[in-house]
Amino acid sequence: MWNELLEKTDHLPNILWNLMLIGISVIAGCLIKFLLSLILRKTSKTNESFSLVHSALLHLGRAFNYFLPLLILNMLMPLMRIHPKYEPSLTRLAEIALTLSFAALVIGILKVLEDYVYHVYDLNKANNLKERKIRTQLQFVRKLAIALVLILTACIILLSFDSMRKLGAGLLTGVGVGGIIIGFAAQKSLGNLLAGFQIAFTQPIRIDDVLVVEGEWGRVEEITLTYVVLNIWDQRKLILPINYFIEKPFQNWTRTGSEILGTAFFYLDYTAPVDNIRAEFDRLLKASPLWDKRASALQVTNITERTIEVRTLMSAATSGQAFDLRCYMREQLLKYIRENHPECLPQLRTADTL
Repeated sequence: MWNELLEKTDHLPNILWNLMLIGISVIAGCLIKFLLSLILRKTSKTNESFSLVHSALLHLGRAFNYFLPLLILNMLMPLMRIHPKYEPSLTRLAEIALTLSFAALVIGILKVLEDYVYHVYDLNKANNLKERKIRTQLQFVRKLAIALVLILTACIILLSFDSMRKLGAGLLTGVGVGGIIIGFAAQKSLGNLLAGFQIAFTQPIRIDDVLVVEGEWGRVEEITLTYVVLNIWDQRKLILPINYFIEKPFQNWTRTGSEILGTAFFYLDYTAPVDNIRAEFDRLLKASPLWDKRASALQVTNITERTIEVRTLMSAATSGQAFDLRCYMREQLLKYIRENHPECLPQLRTADTL
């Protein structure tokens, strides 16, 4: 049957025959992609919170648009009627295009795997220490893997040319000296790169960590190979070189967990009934959903010539909840003291002025 088809189309002009083979490659590639996506959609569950099929179609769809037609075209290249003078160049061009499309496919697969890991290790938890560890390492692994894919693709393409292979043999002798020169010229960039890998695996900071840096409170939003983006509480972005976190001190409030202690201070008169205030403090804490029930205390921590310092200590599951709990305690205890013991608020006595 195939031979009969070849005989019937033998009279076609070469250009028309070649265009027909290219059209067959494109149509067959698109048809295979359509059937694959249709099968995947049929087998997937639409009610899931995360769909691996949706991620695959999102990241691999465009790559398959080029890879499948080019793959079929490379298989049909022996049947094309090409002048011997142009055949090596066209064959090599088709192979390079196939190599590039395959690299895009591999990068898409890496992104699908990243989506899957992001789904498994979800950050939307009260205590997400493990998830932040995995995500921080995953960012660096993904970027390194993509860089390796691009480098290998470039190497494969360059090595497909005979002149490049000969040139490569000559260049190898100068790699050592060139590497030393580049190393001296790019010390700071290489230092940032090495600091990035050190942070990825020793993890003094992680994605979604709460930091206090340069007097600013914020969460780690992004860690690249050269810089870190901190999302400040008022939605400003603080961008710091990554080696900052190797060379300088900073506060990490979620290094080993998200739980944190918070304090609120009150300055009262000597006549303040501390026991009554402590009882009200305990009642307010038990009534608040922000308190995680780990720690609580009300103590007189200092005495001046005019007032006493009362410190309230309370715990919360996250730094954000701790901030809200401290504000809540200040408001409610102040209201209690003002309504029930107004004489205990700081005041200047006449005797003090004499």
